[in-house]
Amino acid sequence: MFGQLLKGAACVIAFAAPAAAAETQLTTLAGTVSVQPNPTEVITFDLGTLDTLTALEVDVAGVPSPIYVPALEHLDDGTRPHIGTLFEPDYEQVFALKPDLILAGPRTREQIEFLGKIAPTVDMSPFSDDIEKVVKTQTTELGALFGKEAKATDLVDQLHRSLETLRALTKDAGKGLIVMTNGPKLSAFGPGSRFGWVHETFGVEPLLDNVDAETHGEAISFEFLHEVNPDWLIVFDRTKATRGDGATADVTLNNELVAQTTAMQKGQVIYVHPADFYIATTGVRSLQDTVDQFIAAFGAAQ
Repeated sequence: MFGQLLKGAACVIAFAAPAAAAETQLTTLAGTVSVQPNPTEVITFDLGTLDTLTALEVDVAGVPSPIYVPALEHLDDGTRPHIGTLFEPDYEQVFALKPDLILAGPRTREQIEFLGKIAPTVDMSPFSDDIEKVVKTQTTELGALFGKEAKATDLVDQLHRSLETLRALTKDAGKGLIVMTNGPKLSAFGPGSRFGWVHETFGVEPLLDNVDAETHGEAISFEFLHEVNPDWLIVFDRTKATRGDGATADVTLNNELVAQTTAMQKGQVIYVHPADFYIATTGVRSLQDTVDQFIAAFGAAQ
């Protein structure tokens, strides 16, 4: 699932001594890291982490730009300085903020060593292929780090209940195919891919088991979609997620061959909120939002 994102992401710099009683534990790819609790000046370059911090009602000292995720855009209101992009930190601004803690992620992977020279830095890249485990663990641990345990428990419990509801709805509900549109181009994802959690965690039965698990999926055609005829289409618009130019997913899929598929005929097409699905994937609010979308769609088909 997260295989492509996990590769090479095991670098964690926290300047942490062996665990002390007063320290909080964070689970990472490199193992458990000890961090001083209740940091007051925190920044993150990982939008999944920013999403979870915001859900926990933890403020940050600065924000990456652009934020991409509509639910987080209110943070870019001019009261918090820009700290760079998701890939390229503004080191001068980061240094000026004098952060107590920097939370990095997959897209900042190459910068972790340099960020660690400014402040304790932890890589919040997914530590497991199990998205449910990752999100629940990170939410719980960040809650403990910032003294938001009760809020974290509420968020995790809500997510747990929603996933149980969703899995009951997807059971025997038909086979689905995850399709990414990038302007006029189509790619498919299946089990074991970066979006394989749709099958493995949400319980959507995969239409195909042998889709090439590349970072950007396996290229497919309209003829292919017509031939394999999915019961469900889970559509992710990469152009919209990254605010690029080009045809949107609904325009791209407005095709005579695609219109003949069972998914289109029955209205069983889920246009996921792209930034939540693709960029803030492991945020607790983001994942909850995606789960809620699926519950609404599969519930309506009962």
